[in-house]
Amino acid sequence: MISKKLHFIIYILLTFTILGCKKELQPIVETKNNISEIEKLITLGEKFYESSKYDSSYYYFNKAKLACNPKQHAKQFVYSISNLATIQQNQGDFSGSESTAMEAMPIVETTTNPNFKWNIYTILGNNYLNTFDHENAYYYYNKALNLKTDKPRSNASKNNMAVLYMEKNEYDKAIQILFSLTLKKEVLKDLQTFSRVIDNLGYCYFKTGNPKALMYLNQSLKIREENKDTWGLTTSYLHLHFYYAEINPILASYYAKQSYEKATLLNSVNDRLHSLRLLVNNTTGKQQKLYSLTYIHINDSITKVRQQAKNQFAKMKYDSKKGKEEILNLKAQKAENELQLQLQKNTTLSLYFVLGTILTVTGFTYFYLIEKSKREKLKTSYDTEVRIAKKLHDELANDVYQTMVFSETHDLSTSHNKDLLLDKLDTIYSRTRNISKENSIIPMGIDFLPNLKEMISGFSTTSVTILINGADSIPWHALSDMKKITVYRVLQELLINMKKHSEASLAVLSFKKVGNNLHLDYTDNGIGATLEKVNLKNGLQNVENRILALKGTIAFKTKPSTGFKSTVIFPL
Repeated sequence: MISKKLHFIIYILLTFTILGCKKELQPIVETKNNISEIEKLITLGEKFYESSKYDSSYYYFNKAKLACNPKQHAKQFVYSISNLATIQQNQGDFSGSESTAMEAMPIVETTTNPNFKWNIYTILGNNYLNTFDHENAYYYYNKALNLKTDKPRSNASKNNMAVLYMEKNEYDKAIQILFSLTLKKEVLKDLQTFSRVIDNLGYCYFKTGNPKALMYLNQSLKIREENKDTWGLTTSYLHLHFYYAEINPILASYYAKQSYEKATLLNSVNDRLHSLRLLVNNTTGKQQKLYSLTYIHINDSITKVRQQAKNQFAKMKYDSKKGKEEILNLKAQKAENELQLQLQKNTTLSLYFVLGTILTVTGFTYFYLIEKSKREKLKTSYDTEVRIAKKLHDELANDVYQTMVFSETHDLSTSHNKDLLLDKLDTIYSRTRNISKENSIIPMGIDFLPNLKEMISGFSTTSVTILINGADSIPWHALSDMKKITVYRVLQELLINMKKHSEASLAVLSFKKVGNNLHLDYTDNGIGATLEKVNLKNGLQNVENRILALKGTIAFKTKPSTGFKSTVIFPL
């Protein structure tokens, strides 16, 4: 930092010197309106989306987003993010979709364009609805509904709100909304919207015993068949299955099969599983066994497929961002080189004389300050290196040595030994990644809670289950950055202690706001320890020091073979 400041002072002085000898040099700044390029990328994204090639669609929408200047191209920026979040949502990556949608919030919260807000609020509402977070789904659906936007969006918000009430089994509220929509001219003219509304209305009538149910369900089915609305047909067939489930099992099974075929055509995994569950319950013999095996196969592979899609989208984001940074760096380097050439051509002998004088005057000050800065940085680096080196020695050295011995003493041409070697390497990789995360920067703002949950879930394994209760109820925005960092590091230390020492299979983290205090309870079912041993552990001593610095309290409750419990309380 000191070096940069001195270089800046020198540059200013040189500039004034040149101004005294020559005319002012004006660097040529190339301006380019890339709106046409952005529109082309968006068009390609839309084209691939319509043909269900979602990976290609995601690629081009992501390129369009990165090509945007959010302030200059707000419309294209928010539209690209909306499509990216929707693609992730359709692939079942609701967490990733939420994170992507949140990227638009700085523009959405400052814009006067209600359509921008409606798109993002609706996507967030859909994510929360799909993850059964009805409270947050209602919050964002209601925000979208209260916007002064066009009639199609307003009607869509009302339908979304009705679907939320249906999920909560509040059918009378849903009927009130849906019936009012059937009276609107713009809904009657839009067959896709109209068929969606009357299908939902028919299902609500069925659940409330209204004889008009079948009429609405069949009318919606007919419209969707005529318009080849595959997504809509999947839902129509499901609703008709439920209608006939008690009165006509054969017809109910037929509609479940139709729904399964449409869901398969759309590659909608959730709808396929839903339809298969219905078919298993409505068939017998070989057919039931076939459906059961298909259900098990799809259910077992869904996590793997979604993770692959999530990784693929994440890689696209990373590659595109990296490419953009490289291009910007090249442009900056080119501009800098051109400026240097101009400076060299116009520099005179007086420049060198002034430069020598400036360097002589500043040399002594620079040497003193830079040496002082170096000493401080060396000390900080040394402390960090010692801490990381200790972790590497304690956690990785033995694993690396054992892996080397294994590779030297076993025949790696056999598949069994290859798998064992890969398992050992994967363990080393996981430990290395954990050390990196422990020393990484903790995001603040809206990214804090998702990052906190991700850190906690990183300690979950096939043998250790971690449950989180009440984290979403804490007003994290009201906490200072120091308190957030303390929460993060305290939980990290407790979980590291659990992983290293407790041999626990279950750990529970509970968050509560009591008055103006945050209560954090940690419990595991490990082997426990005596309080004397607990107090000797440096990690837990660090936990106690952090809490005391916030004027809070921490209590440990543990005995051998009874698990470990810790209660942390500090003011918000």
